[in-house]
Amino acid sequence: MRDPLGARAAATPDETALVDASTDERWTFAAFDDAVDRTAGRLAALGLGPGDHLALVSPPRPAAVRVVHAALRLGCVLVPLSHELTAAELAPRLDGAAVTTVVCGRTTEDQVTAATSRPVVTVDEAATATARSISDGDPVGPPVHDWTPSDPVLIAHTSGTTGEPKRVVLTATNLLASALASAARLGLSPDDRWLVTLPLHHVGGLSPVLRMPLYGSTVVLRRGFEPGRCVDDADDYDATRISVVPTMLRRMLDRRGTLPGRLRTVLLGGAPAPVDLVERCRNYSVPVAPTYGLTETASQVATAAVGEARADPTTVGRPVLFADVTVVDEDGDPVRRGETGEIVVDGPLVSPRYHDDPETTAASRGPHGFHTGDAGYRDEAGRLFVHNRLDDRILTGGELVDPGEVAEALRSHPGVVDAAVAGLPDEEWGERVAALVAGDAAASALETHLDERLAGFKLPRVIGLVDDLPRTDSGTVDRTALRERLRTVRADPGPDETNDRTGTGEHGEDEAGRDGGDAAE
Repeated sequence: MRDPLGARAAATPDETALVDASTDERWTFAAFDDAVDRTAGRLAALGLGPGDHLALVSPPRPAAVRVVHAALRLGCVLVPLSHELTAAELAPRLDGAAVTTVVCGRTTEDQVTAATSRPVVTVDEAATATARSISDGDPVGPPVHDWTPSDPVLIAHTSGTTGEPKRVVLTATNLLASALASAARLGLSPDDRWLVTLPLHHVGGLSPVLRMPLYGSTVVLRRGFEPGRCVDDADDYDATRISVVPTMLRRMLDRRGTLPGRLRTVLLGGAPAPVDLVERCRNYSVPVAPTYGLTETASQVATAAVGEARADPTTVGRPVLFADVTVVDEDGDPVRRGETGEIVVDGPLVSPRYHDDPETTAASRGPHGFHTGDAGYRDEAGRLFVHNRLDDRILTGGELVDPGEVAEALRSHPGVVDAAVAGLPDEEWGERVAALVAGDAAASALETHLDERLAGFKLPRVIGLVDDLPRTDSGTVDRTALRERLRTVRADPGPDETNDRTGTGEHGEDEAGRDGGDAAE
C-alpha cells in the first residue's frame, strides 16, 4: 500500500485538503502533496527512511501536519508526543520508543534538546546549538514507501497504572480498519470539513489528519482550544464534524449557547459524557455522538448515532464495524447482557502489541481480546454502557493522569515525607487531580516543584497538607479515606492547609501565531 496522499492528490488535486484557521491559509491536495514531498525530501536527506522512529513534539500547526504525512511517505514510524511535556517527561518516552530523530518547533525546542542527545530537527529557525533547521539542507527525491498491512505506522503513548507510559503500536491495518469503521458509523460526504481542536498526540486529534486523504475531506486546523473562537471557526469554515471532550463542549456551549447548524456530528469522547451535557445538546439541536475509544484501538470502539444519544444519553451506542466487544467477569468469562464486567475488545482495530514490552502485551490479552480495564455492560439491543475504570487513574479534561506519577513527583521534594493522589469529581473537568501531602513543605513550594516536572494537566488542583496519610491495617494508603479527606479539604480549606489551583481551556489556550509562519516550504 502506497502513501494515500499521493493518490488523493492525483484524484482530486484542486479540492481543499487543509485550512489553517489561525491565518486562513489553505492548501489544495496538490499543493499539500508538493509541500509534504519537500518535507519528506529534507528528512530523507538527513538519513531518515523506512523503519526509523520519528518523534514529533509540536502543538497543532500545518508544519506538524506535513511532518505526519512525510513520515507516512518515507515509511517512518511516527511517535507523536505532547508539546506540554517537560524535558524530564520526554526523555523516557524518547528512550522507550527507540526514537531515531525528533522534530520540534520553536516553542518545544528547548525541552526537546534538554531531553535528548538524539538528532533534533526544527521546522523553524534553530535557536539552540544542538538543533538544526529542516530548511538548512536541500531535499532529495524521497522514495515512496510501500506499506504492508502489518507494518507499524504509529507508536502512541498512553498512561499506565504504574505511571510508566505504555507505547501502543498501531499498524497500517489498525488505522485503515479504524478509518473504515468510523466512516461506516458516521457516514461520509464529499463536502465534509473536520475541525481539529485536539492535539496531534491524541488519536482523536491525529485521526482526522491521517484520514483526510482517504476520505477526501478537508481538515480545518486550530492551533489551540479557545471555546468561543472554536465555535466561530466551525461557523466561518462550514465545519461538518468536530471531535471534543466533554469539558471542551461544555465551555463552547457556555460561551456561544449552541453550535452552528451545519455541523452533522459532534464526536464526544475522551471521558464519560455527563447526562446533563448530552441532554443540553438535545435541547439545542446539537448533533452530539458520544463515543468510547482507546489508543489501543486506534480510536472508536463504539459510537452512538445522534438519534440514539437523544433517546438515551447514557449510552455510547453499538460497537463500530470491526469491533468485537465482550463483557467479562473477574475470571475472564463472558457475562449475560445487562450484567456489568470488564469491557474486552477484539478485531483488526486492536493494536497487536506494546512496543518492546511483551509482558504488558501478554497481560492485557485474553481469549476474547484486549482487556480495556474499563467497566460496563451491553443491553439486550447490543448498546454499550461504560461505567468507570477498574483502576485509580484520573481522567481530567480528556487527559489521563496516573496518580502514582504525580505522587512520586511530590515525594521528590525534600520537604515531603509521603504523598497520595486521587481524583475528585468536578463539574467542568470530569475529575480534578487532588493530593494529600505529609511533610513540612508549603503548598507554594510544591507548585513550583511540580511545574518543572509535570505537564500542566497533571498538576494537582487541590493540595492538602497533613501530618500523616490515612492508611489501612496493612499499611497501604486507604483510598476511600483519602478521597473523603480531600473532599473535606476542598469543601472547607484552611488558609495554611490547602491550595486550590484552577485550570484553563484544553489545559491552556494556545492561540495562533506562537509558532511562527507555516507557509509551504
